[in-house]
Amino acid sequence: MAESGRGESTEAASVAGGRTAALLLVLTGGSALQFGAALATTLFVQIGPTGTVTLRLALAAVVLLIVARPRLRGRSRTDLAAAAGLGVAFAVMNVGIYEAMARMPLGPAVTLEFLGPLGLAVVLSRRLRDVAWVLLAGVGVVLLSSGGFDRLDPVGMLFALGSGVGWACYILLSAQTGRRFPGIQGLAVAMTFASVLVVPLGIASAGSALLSPTTLGIGLAVALLSSVLPYSVEMLALRRIPARVFGVLMSLGPALAAVAGFIVLGQQLTGREVLAIGLVIVASGGATLFSRAPAEPGPG
Repeated sequence: MAESGRGESTEAASVAGGRTAALLLVLTGGSALQFGAALATTLFVQIGPTGTVTLRLALAAVVLLIVARPRLRGRSRTDLAAAAGLGVAFAVMNVGIYEAMARMPLGPAVTLEFLGPLGLAVVLSRRLRDVAWVLLAGVGVVLLSSGGFDRLDPVGMLFALGSGVGWACYILLSAQTGRRFPGIQGLAVAMTFASVLVVPLGIASAGSALLSPTTLGIGLAVALLSSVLPYSVEMLALRRIPARVFGVLMSLGPALAAVAGFIVLGQQLTGREVLAIGLVIVASGGATLFSRAPAEPGPG
């Protein structure tokens, strides 16, 4: 009996440790993503939002291919289809949010985008407590918009909502791809596929300006901060926690965007925004600490 109790205690501690590690991974990835987004806005004047996305995805693909060296031999069509689907999700979510950011303030754009993962968390929830965490995060996100929805560009809103759909698909497909490929090999394949889709659009919109040394340097920094680091750690996190919990943890995105705006762009935080940040952090922490462990077995 004593040995059984110790075994259960050890298993519980392991699960709790895994959730804590997942939360730290999401925080690291989300912080890098939002600081990369703030840096990316400096490229809009030179190459536009689509050109910026092109550099971000293409340079990230090159870095990931060098680091991961994915092996496609012996891979099933299902494996490749999962990676290709993830690549489509990358293209949709990144083009959508950058085009939205070019037409509206960052806060409302990220808020609308978050409706994708928030809706996914609601759909995948199994218990009333899970829905409560989602609703709490939703309140925080709405507060963070600072009532700016009445002045939004309709086209920008559509881009942000489309990015949210891509984000929800990313959460599901990233988990599948991570289970089918070792390490970050699946991420490298997906990012390569995404860049193939987006590069023609970038060339058409920005042309030779994409090859400016200064532009390439900033683009590489954006690729590392906004794609390579966050997507790598998020894929690792999705192996430790359910997709529904990950969707709630993504509510930290608007809060981290506000912090990045304050540090990088000098944007001040109001009392309302501080309250919103507190709500999404409480919701994210609660979802992580009180969620059940994934029912499915982990990757081999």
